[in-house]
Amino acid sequence: MEELEQLANQFFKSGPGTFANQLPAKPAPTAPSAANLPQFSSVPDAGTVGGVAGHVPQQLSPPASASGGGVSPSAINQGNAVNLQNPQTGFAHPGLSGPEQPTAPIERGLPFAPDFNYTSYLQKPDLGSVATSNLDLGLKPSYNLPQHLIQLPYQQDQSFDVELRELLGGIKSSGVSRALPIDKTPLAIENPFYFLSPGYGLPQFKPQQQQSPNVGVSSFGNPPFDVNLVRNDFPILQERVNGKQLVWLDNAATTQKPRQVIDRISYFYEHENSNIHRAAHELAARATDAYEGARKKVQTFLNAASVNEIIFVRGATEAINLVAKSWGEQNLVAGDEIIVSHLEHHANIVPWQQLAGKRGLKIKVIPVDDDGQVLIDEYLKLLGPRTKLVSFTQVSNALGTVTPAAQIVQLAHLAGAKVLVDGAQSVSHMPVDVQALNADWFVFSGHKVFGPTGIGVLYGKEELLNQTQPWQGGGNMIKDVTFEHTQYHDAPSRFEAGTGNIADAVGLGAAIDYVTRLGMPAIAQYEHYLLVYATSLLKEVKGIRLIGTAHDKASVLSFVLEGFKTEEVGAALNKEGIAVRSGHHCAQPILRRFGIEATVRPSLAFYNTCAEIDLLVATLHKLKR
Repeated sequence: MEELEQLANQFFKSGPGTFANQLPAKPAPTAPSAANLPQFSSVPDAGTVGGVAGHVPQQLSPPASASGGGVSPSAINQGNAVNLQNPQTGFAHPGLSGPEQPTAPIERGLPFAPDFNYTSYLQKPDLGSVATSNLDLGLKPSYNLPQHLIQLPYQQDQSFDVELRELLGGIKSSGVSRALPIDKTPLAIENPFYFLSPGYGLPQFKPQQQQSPNVGVSSFGNPPFDVNLVRNDFPILQERVNGKQLVWLDNAATTQKPRQVIDRISYFYEHENSNIHRAAHELAARATDAYEGARKKVQTFLNAASVNEIIFVRGATEAINLVAKSWGEQNLVAGDEIIVSHLEHHANIVPWQQLAGKRGLKIKVIPVDDDGQVLIDEYLKLLGPRTKLVSFTQVSNALGTVTPAAQIVQLAHLAGAKVLVDGAQSVSHMPVDVQALNADWFVFSGHKVFGPTGIGVLYGKEELLNQTQPWQGGGNMIKDVTFEHTQYHDAPSRFEAGTGNIADAVGLGAAIDYVTRLGMPAIAQYEHYLLVYATSLLKEVKGIRLIGTAHDKASVLSFVLEGFKTEEVGAALNKEGIAVRSGHHCAQPILRRFGIEATVRPSLAFYNTCAEIDLLVATLHKLKR
């Protein structure tokens, strides 16, 4: 760390216009062979990313309109990259303001160091366990860049991320300099991923000696994560709001849809539209294949043991109600107890309250600490012989807290209780393995994972589902009907009465294809760094109070701002094209636990960038001023 500190200090001695012109030409990465690239189908639901099957990020040259330090408005929106082969040719940065071309370097609190020799550091033989060629001083300084982005070598040391931020956190210069380690991964991955620096389009490549034979392909067989190519897949991100480029930071409410999902739904209606299962004609066969194919994709996505454990519903809310009004009404009696956590969305509170009112049940609540983390010791005290169900969220929609789900499930099972896990906020941020989790039910909504609205999934253990009487009756879910008796199908048809949302189930399958191609571990890693980056900047806003500061969080940033109502903050952000949620987020109990009725809630997804976070924070600073 001593050498690292010296290196960091040297970097921060350099000022705008100093070190960038000394950047050596950086060789292009070795291109992967066709044999080493994933082969994707051209079918609309294949989920190819960036419009190119098995793409590899390339170094993008600046648009012709960008010269020197200037940036064209289109370049700002597209987020093209610095040409690292010739860093003096200019750059395109998706920054906060329009193009500006300074005639002289601008002093912004950092001392100049004309004698700084960047090349010498590349020639140093060793820095920790990672080659110094992995050191990337990413951005050419220029007047309109709000910060530098520095990638420092990653060591296989879980404390490195904390140490690096502690090392660089004390270096302040009016918000000019930031640090973000790109290669750090919180997951148990054999080799760190590499991808473009968030929002700036700067390729980060592994050191040569760390590259595997499959250069250009991650250790999971996915193409490297490239936020700029990903953003091109989402048409709505080109939308303008109040004359400004849309910045979608309301992902916890709903995620935007990639072109691949939109096209797949359109393809269904153009070429496959029919009711399913009960016809001999061609379109019925196509529709059935597409619908059941989507079920198979969900099974693989969740690692369920069987396709029979996947039930299509309207969303997580309907899935929870299905369990409450079928299994709950059939199995719970007066005096039985249901445990939920203080973090729950109303959808995981109200159905159990309704059931409790009918059956004389008792609801107990797992408390949380001041950071928003569930208190396992208190949970243990709630478990008892009358505990029949534990129902909790894997990720809080209001705070972003990631709960210790496997531990909660295991303890509930030891007490003899069934467990339902609400995964509405988790499936888009992290890999989910329902067999490893071992919950009895798991629910999520398609629109939270880049799929259509009006479609969701209830996973349930097959034996348990077949022991449960159906909630609704009608066509599709019966084997035989007489006026005296009805015989039901087994799951999943048992719980899919009537004509379902066929097209949107197919669209959900396409969304799962899409995130699978990107790789959920890569998504989790990228969003982790966006969250770290955003949290560090928000803390600098005067009068801000972050609500939910658990150590383990997903991409939710709830806050209140002193002197402003949450709707006032939301309106000010909207004027800049920034979409956030302001209100109670259908989670009033947890907000009241912190003595408030509402928060402003920016929430992140893998298509968001550091530049968008910069705009959010700059707008808050401006509002406070």
